[in-house]
Amino acid sequence: MTKPLHIDFVSDVVCPWCVVGLGGLETALDTLKAEGITAEIAFQPFELNPGMAAEGENVAEHIAAKYGSTPEQSAANRAMITARAAEAWPGFEMKMGADSRIWNTFDAHRLLAWAGEQGPEHQKALKAALFRTHFTDGNNLTDAGVLTRAAGAAGLDRAGAAEVLASGRYAAEVRAEQALWRSRGINSVPAVVVEGRYLISGGQPAAVFEEALRKIAAEQAAA
Repeated sequence: MTKPLHIDFVSDVVCPWCVVGLGGLETALDTLKAEGITAEIAFQPFELNPGMAAEGENVAEHIAAKYGSTPEQSAANRAMITARAAEAWPGFEMKMGADSRIWNTFDAHRLLAWAGEQGPEHQKALKAALFRTHFTDGNNLTDAGVLTRAAGAAGLDRAGAAEVLASGRYAAEVRAEQALWRSRGINSVPAVVVEGRYLISGGQPAAVFEEALRKIAAEQAAA
């Protein structure tokens, strides 16, 4: 292929399976480069808990209330996801425990919209920084200082990030994008939408992404 595939990665920054999925997708794309298959990724907003208060919730209590999981089941799931994340994204450190918290992510998505206007690589760097801010560092994603530090870690202008957060910019855009993806049937994440037509759901291993993208690329080339 000469034209990169367009991939919309619909996700939330407090979704552990989104870490797994992004790691698997990136690994698959690295492998496929040798076959001339490349892609440009745009990160699209999805809030797992849009009504969550600014103080967030204890993750174990949140999961118990939302899914009916026992503490033992939650601990086993955290251990399994942590192992999958380490496998899918070498070097990524996921530190989820019974005392971890989950946060409202609307402001994080506003910041990602801002980063996206500066280019896909900037947005990708901020996405990775936000994942680490939450899962590795356990920081409060509703705190403007935390978010601006994440922007700085991603190589973005901290003053510009602070202005976006203080001004409320990109709020309408984020709400519109979320509504758009929900209208297209996306109700769980990660959802990997290729060329606006093909859906790969969930935190898949690299081999699954590789096979699916190879088939899509072949169809696109034939068309």
